[in-house]
Amino acid sequence: MPKTADTALPDPSRWKALAFIALAQLMVVLDATIVNIALPSAQTDLGISDGNKQWVITAYALAFGGLLLFGGRIADLWGRKRTFVVGLIGFALASALGGAAQNEAMMFGSRALQGVFGALLAPAALSLLAVMFTDAKERAKAFGIYGAIAGGGGAVGLILGGFLTEYLNWRWTFFVNIPFAVAAAGAYFVIREPSGARNRAPLDIPGVVLSTLGLVALVYGFTRAESAGWSDTLTVSMFVAAAVLLLAFVVTEARVKSPLLPLRVLTERNRGGVYLSLGLAIIAMFGLFLFLTYYLQVVKGYSPVKTGFAFMPMIVGMITGSTQIGTRLMTRVPPRLLMGPGFLVAAVGMLLLTQLDLNTSYAAVILPGMLLLGLGMGTAFMPAMSLATHGIEPRDAGVASAMVNTSQQVGGAIGTALLNTIAASATTAYVADHAARATDPRLLELQAMVSGFAAAIWWAVGILVAAAVIAIALINTGRPGTGTGGTDSASDAGAEEEFRIPVVAH
Repeated sequence: MPKTADTALPDPSRWKALAFIALAQLMVVLDATIVNIALPSAQTDLGISDGNKQWVITAYALAFGGLLLFGGRIADLWGRKRTFVVGLIGFALASALGGAAQNEAMMFGSRALQGVFGALLAPAALSLLAVMFTDAKERAKAFGIYGAIAGGGGAVGLILGGFLTEYLNWRWTFFVNIPFAVAAAGAYFVIREPSGARNRAPLDIPGVVLSTLGLVALVYGFTRAESAGWSDTLTVSMFVAAAVLLLAFVVTEARVKSPLLPLRVLTERNRGGVYLSLGLAIIAMFGLFLFLTYYLQVVKGYSPVKTGFAFMPMIVGMITGSTQIGTRLMTRVPPRLLMGPGFLVAAVGMLLLTQLDLNTSYAAVILPGMLLLGLGMGTAFMPAMSLATHGIEPRDAGVASAMVNTSQQVGGAIGTALLNTIAASATTAYVADHAARATDPRLLELQAMVSGFAAAIWWAVGILVAAAVIAIALINTGRPGTGTGGTDSASDAGAEEEFRIPVVAH
């Protein structure tokens, strides 16, 4: 990144801004899991049918996942600070609406609104860090904190969701966002966005329509596959529509003068490697959150609060891996040597969890498995978050940040649907094989469920290994330099030229 008057001198308020940005990011990440724990209580109170309950999760995922690229482009066009604050206020108001919901329509509407404002907030937060922290060592620390929150926030949501649901009321899983948003709004007074970092090119309307519809179709396809099956007509139609729309989006972006997503953001091999490996890692992780929550509550009989605390080793591992291992090594070794081994350590943790059975010891198997998973993910997430905006032109920072969030959202939707389907198939197969010899139907049901979880976790191990291979094979940037931008710009430029896909004319 070339030095300008703005980027040459570090922003004096950058660390204060980081505190507010981290709070806002925590609020968004918490929301992905905190509502899951409250869902059974909310369903009963509001009279939501079993067939419709998935829409509490799906409405949020569709709006968030579908509008992320648009949100990132709005941040580039409108200014990251303004987009961040509008997203924050909107998210808080949508949360208040959800907490006050009196029927299912009000609940679904509030969740969709949360997704819309989250799609503004998340890319603006990450791109603010990208343009505010330019020194390599400071950038490492800032992204270490951000990476720990991005990775561990989901597990924190399980603890907080358990507490609020058990001791207060499910409505507080929504209301809790309001104090977070009020505190994070302090960012308005400390953020000084570098001038000249905006992209004032006209908005690419065809790109907005095609990407939003394509991502919504993709996320809904995976969400529906989980409940209706992979061969369901509407599920297949959604996947076909997503493929056609996203292909049309790529063709459009290669031809229009001011694309929503400049293909140069995707086709530089390091960023492409980050988006792909991070998406795969999230697929593995989201599925595991769901399985372990069910295993601990249904099989082990843990309360919601105890279940939340059972995830503490993963949070501790994430924070340690991100803020200690990742931050200390990021300026000393190439990112692939943190990401690849990080995903492999996480895979070893996941491998331990394939040993789940009815009598598995928490201390001997689950605790070390979650600790290794957290350590590995934390170590890998931190350079991934930084590298996703590495060497990017300031005008593209918002949309590059949106791609990180998109890979996480789509990865989460795929992970939940794919691994759940694998678990369900293995559970059915186990019942068919053992039903004739079973003496206790309840015991058979639990054994079949755990067998299904273990089968799906084996797939998650393979997905994490694939993420490690992609990170090591595709990411080739060297050790970050000490100059502005936090990267070795010469090798970066070389890598970008070397991997440019020929279709990109600009």
